[in-house]
Amino acid sequence: MNKALSILQTAVWCMLVPTGAVAAPQNGYPIVDTGQDQCYDDKDLIAPPAQGGAFYGQDAQYQGLQPSYLDNGDGTISDLNTGLMWQKSPDFDTKRSWSAAATYANGLSLAGHNDWRLPTVKELYSLMDFRGSSTATPRKPYIDTTYFDFEYPDPASGDRPIDVQFWSSTAYVGTTMNGNPTAFGVNFADGRIKGYPSATLPNGSLFERYVRCVRGTTAYGINNFADNGDGTITDHATNLVWAKSDSMIPVNWEAALAFAETSTLAGASDWRLPNAKELQSIVDYTRAPDATDPANVGPAIDPIFDIIDPESWAWSSTTHLDPPLGKLSWGVYFCFGRATGWMEQPPGSGNYNLLNVHGAGAQRSDPKDGDPNDYPYGQGPQGDVIRIFNSVRLVRDAGDCSGGSYVFCDTDINNIGDVSLSGCDCSDGSITLDLSTSFPGQFTYPLVGLGTTAVSPTGVSELCLAGSTIGRYTKDAGAISAAGTYSIDLLNAASAPGGGVPSIGGTLCNGNTWRFQYWHRNGMDPSRFSKGIAGMIN
Repeated sequence: MNKALSILQTAVWCMLVPTGAVAAPQNGYPIVDTGQDQCYDDKDLIAPPAQGGAFYGQDAQYQGLQPSYLDNGDGTISDLNTGLMWQKSPDFDTKRSWSAAATYANGLSLAGHNDWRLPTVKELYSLMDFRGSSTATPRKPYIDTTYFDFEYPDPASGDRPIDVQFWSSTAYVGTTMNGNPTAFGVNFADGRIKGYPSATLPNGSLFERYVRCVRGTTAYGINNFADNGDGTITDHATNLVWAKSDSMIPVNWEAALAFAETSTLAGASDWRLPNAKELQSIVDYTRAPDATDPANVGPAIDPIFDIIDPESWAWSSTTHLDPPLGKLSWGVYFCFGRATGWMEQPPGSGNYNLLNVHGAGAQRSDPKDGDPNDYPYGQGPQGDVIRIFNSVRLVRDAGDCSGGSYVFCDTDINNIGDVSLSGCDCSDGSITLDLSTSFPGQFTYPLVGLGTTAVSPTGVSELCLAGSTIGRYTKDAGAISAAGTYSIDLLNAASAPGGGVPSIGGTLCNGNTWRFQYWHRNGMDPSRFSKGIAGMIN
């Protein structure tokens, strides 16, 4: 997402106003890695495959933005990647209907905040950790329990160990089962997204599950697609480039990996099969083949994409560890079409009906290889249809990091916007930054670099002066004026972090090209940096 930064001029200094872009880590769409760190073939755990070999290119071989959480010590957890704040301990004693869940979230007062809400399905899925398994011994939740509290159901309740679904605020735009209004939930016990009944059922009962509340930006999960005109689509919100069309022919998981690794679409050779979270980022939950509003009818993906089969499902590179390993290994897929299953109606009758059991946009899993005919009535309680042969949607990181408005590929850097500086005397070597719209409770460290050299924070309690960096903020953390502004001075590149202002390293003005960049972080730990936004001053 490219955000323009505007300039205000005064007689003494230039004021740089990041209009709406100051909270870039919150307003962007950083995709947090799945956490999967081991490799699997179509049966079991394996050593990491060599490049060009069978099963190369799976999730664990492409490590993305690693999860980064901060326990605030007040019952809340901050996600330092997404900027969202989460309820640490859900109310596991009370299950709620979808409407009651929203009422509970909106009325929650926790840690001095009263703007809690029910998370969207994309916000909730950002917490998913694919090292989980409900069939492992012992069971392991699909969420980081170092930070987030989690409980399996009491067997006396009648619930299964996998019945730990959490409501999202995302309603399904169609219906499931026998015409049931539906909302999506994320199951952190068995690692799936499914649609669940959101209204009173025909028997008068309500489907009730758990709630983990969130607060913060409502921009997370919003895409910013652009058609590149070469068979690819760039999402400037996530910094990913996608194939405009999926594969013509559905394939098994091994073939999907190979198809991606060997593709040269648009002259690029670094295509890969997306992991589960990357793939979910392009699911459009406002669309479905069975949407009740004709304007929303279509596969659950933005119409900017081409899709060969509107009822298709697409492979991810992520292995689903819930079905036990050893005889068969399963891979995660997303349903862009309806998530169908064979339901025996009535139970015990031997009469099976094919229904949309979980809704377009659901995340389930398939055996990585085999014969779909071996599963005539699907698998699992809702008879999930087993296809085994699914489509492939290629992805790669945004490419060439040079020229014009661009997005840096470095994982410490998120968005960039252009800045035009003209008619301003900056010879005193000082500029003032307006941070009045900054995300509350965060501190900011800006750096200035000559040309396009990247400058980045380190994981220690100082800032790094890399390349031709000549400026940085040297005041104490939080020393921002009541107006939300502070100044940075251009420094000599040899000056030590925190060492004050020994000399002016240059002038920031017309005729020179500079790279300005700043980071936000939560809390007082300097190692907890989020992504940053940058601008070019010419």
